[in-house]
Amino acid sequence: MNKRTIIYILGWVLLIEGLAMQASTLIGLWYHEKTYIYFLCIGLALMALGGIVLINKPKRPNLSRRDGFAATALSWILLSIMGALPFYMSGQIPNLLDAVFESASGFTTTGATILNDIEALDNCILFWRALSHFLGGMGVIVFLLALIPKLGGNAGINLMKAESTGPEVDKTMPNLRHYAILLYAIYVGLTAIETVLLMCGGMYFFDAITTAFSTAGTGGFACYNNSMAYFNSYYLQGVVAVFMLLFGVNFYVYILILSRKIKSILRLEELWFYLGMIAFSTVVIAINIMKLYPTMRDSFHQSFFYVTSIMSSTGFAIDDTNKWPAFSQALIVLLTCIGACAGSTGGGFKVSRVLILLKEVKKEFMLIIHPRSIHTVKMNGKKVSHEVTRNVSVYLVIYILFTCISMMLVSLNGFDFTTNITSTLATLNNTGPGFSIVGSAGNYSGFNILSKIVFCFNMIAGRLELYPFMLLFMGRAWRKN
Repeated sequence: MNKRTIIYILGWVLLIEGLAMQASTLIGLWYHEKTYIYFLCIGLALMALGGIVLINKPKRPNLSRRDGFAATALSWILLSIMGALPFYMSGQIPNLLDAVFESASGFTTTGATILNDIEALDNCILFWRALSHFLGGMGVIVFLLALIPKLGGNAGINLMKAESTGPEVDKTMPNLRHYAILLYAIYVGLTAIETVLLMCGGMYFFDAITTAFSTAGTGGFACYNNSMAYFNSYYLQGVVAVFMLLFGVNFYVYILILSRKIKSILRLEELWFYLGMIAFSTVVIAINIMKLYPTMRDSFHQSFFYVTSIMSSTGFAIDDTNKWPAFSQALIVLLTCIGACAGSTGGGFKVSRVLILLKEVKKEFMLIIHPRSIHTVKMNGKKVSHEVTRNVSVYLVIYILFTCISMMLVSLNGFDFTTNITSTLATLNNTGPGFSIVGSAGNYSGFNILSKIVFCFNMIAGRLELYPFMLLFMGRAWRKN
């Protein structure tokens, strides 16, 4: 492994995280909160440490795919551990493991929390939780690629592959750094638009920016105990629902819109499957929960908000879904697993993988019916390579094994089956809420040490789509070529 370049990248990660903490320092100063001193001191220490590491620049910052996976996984682990320090040292989350859990949940944009009283936190702590979503949403490596010119070429591509979501990264990118800058420009632009729209609906700036951060990163950390239900407004909840949907879309769609390639958008099967699933699920669940709400409008509002929240893996809630019928809950679990589009800020198995698997199943049935016929799997009118279909099939197997092992370990906690399976799926798919104890009105505080460690592993592994994280535990990966 190219350990020198990996350490160099980790130095940048420390520097960026320390700099980001200064935003919470300013928030603490503005609200006259003593907690700001922890962000100031820890942030400066991280910046100093990162600066020391960056002094020793590698002459050739080349990274193999294996190196890129390792650098990315270590970056996310480092982010989560260092990001937990303000929580723990300020005493706002007095248990270190709980602080790491909250930090990992923030950066991986899972939104699962161990906090019983969110409103008791200082504003600078609330801001850091939301900011961690924003930093983790598009990805710290994408930010590094936009920032560091020397990480172009094969090094940048392998880093992008390790952090990007979905079966494959678009290989037609002419300039990786410009592509990363464009992604972040779209990301920041959409976040700014949502912030303005929320303020137009009467939200204070602090609530609007933290809500927008959590929506953009599809994370779901809220500043209030009852999440978005605190804002009892169709308009505000509607704006958040629409933007949750938008951030669950592949950002390549927005690049096509800016390039005025509308015809290309119409051929994107993943986009239409994603929108179709949201529309279908919204209608079906709205009908199923109709008796629980006074009007049809209320049931559709509740359904659309939660469907977009879960499928985009955001996790915001406006009601306790534990009271919903079993059919609606089962459909929500299915949406949790499917997740958002590849190349979005959302989690889950990804819509594109589901589509490829469905096309593979159709192909096998056609071969049974017509053994001598030739059938190929196509996406968006183009043939899907055998390498991609094989990768998707292998990923499904690893995904199922990871889920089963995690659920078995969590079940040692002694909770009911619904809690065990939905908490496992919610953390692995970076969704946050499940059902029963971890429902939209609950949290993860009651789990034991082992379960919380498993959930931390799940959140980071799920955000990196398993391979980079699992690679760290393979001895052969650390040997020289």
